Amino acid sequence: MIAAGPVPGEEFFSALAQPGIRRLRAYDPGHDLVALRREFAIRHLVELGSNENPYGPSARAREAVLGGLHALHRYPDPLGGDLRRALAKHHGVDVAGIVLGTGSHELLMQFAQVFAGPGLDVVASQYGFAVYAIAAQAAGANLRLATAFPREHAMARGHDLDAVLAAITPTTRLLYLANPNNPTGTWFAADAFAAFMANVPRDVVVVVDEAYAELVDATDFGSALQTLPRYPNLVVTRTFSKAYALAGMRIGYAIAHPGLIAVMERVRESFNVNHLALAAAEAALGDHEHLRWVLQRNREELARLATAFTARGCFVYPSQTNFLLVEFGARTQAVEAALLADGIVLRPMAGYGLADCLRITVGERGENTRLLEALDRAMS
Repeated sequence: MIAAGPVPGEEFFSALAQPGIRRLRAYDPGHDLVALRREFAIRHLVELGSNENPYGPSARAREAVLGGLHALHRYPDPLGGDLRRALAKHHGVDVAGIVLGTGSHELLMQFAQVFAGPGLDVVASQYGFAVYAIAAQAAGANLRLATAFPREHAMARGHDLDAVLAAITPTTRLLYLANPNNPTGTWFAADAFAAFMANVPRDVVVVVDEAYAELVDATDFGSALQTLPRYPNLVVTRTFSKAYALAGMRIGYAIAHPGLIAVMERVRESFNVNHLALAAAEAALGDHEHLRWVLQRNREELARLATAFTARGCFVYPSQTNFLLVEFGARTQAVEAALLADGIVLRPMAGYGLADCLRITVGERGENTRLLEALDRAMS
């Protein structure tokens, strides 16, 4: 029998949670896109707030999903064997050094679950992906944020690797970096990262989040995968959500020393990746022509948008991704609200300490044209 009394609310249950969860704020996905789609059912909603690929996945991936519908009553391969073997061949790594996740988000959370905890430090950079802070807090660890480069630097508000090194303490066990970084779009060079890793203690697990790596064309960029053989404490995460346009499938992966991956396998949920996602990802990975086509379209539109925003007097952060961080100053909230009323969804950045900026996904040409036309109306 339930005791009489007032109906408990969130505060009541928060007090029952472990300390790290009590202080935690849930991940903010931005606007309620489902509600906005209903509201703008008659007009076309331009969704430029989630860094999705506007061109859609490979036709091979679509066919793979349709081909798997007959087996919805069966559990997926718990090991994801076919996809892991395809990834191992694609990247030239040991299949035992790959773990799959429900998006790279799940894996980023699990690294803190495994390697962090009360009394331990997790290091990340200012203006880094919000999930790093959530992962650290959920594990009950202490988060140490390294100061990012200033706005005036060539890599404006990007990771300062020297500052990240200085933030490491004797109780640091986990470190997150993103290359390129979300939400700034900035990146660090391969030689800078090699020098950085040479100075990281071997008992600190370094997770490099390369969600946007396929989109990069900067000549000084180099994937951390190139450095992986020299450092057993290095991890690289990737996702199929961005360049491969499988955000709705929720599938990502991490590559590291097989011994490290074996420990991660202890917490991986059984059948964590569904069989449609496994099939779609393997098919997408093999369609090099579609990927090249998508990357070319993205480069063209990224440059077009950057030029257009600069011409309108906005500060545009350098980007090697499929989005731009654009500074609108004091008019940021008004511009964002006006665009939303016009059916164009961007991502406010106040939660990242960048209240004078909006993050803008690079859409296809028609979407970007509509954005610029609506922006001119909003700014006038």
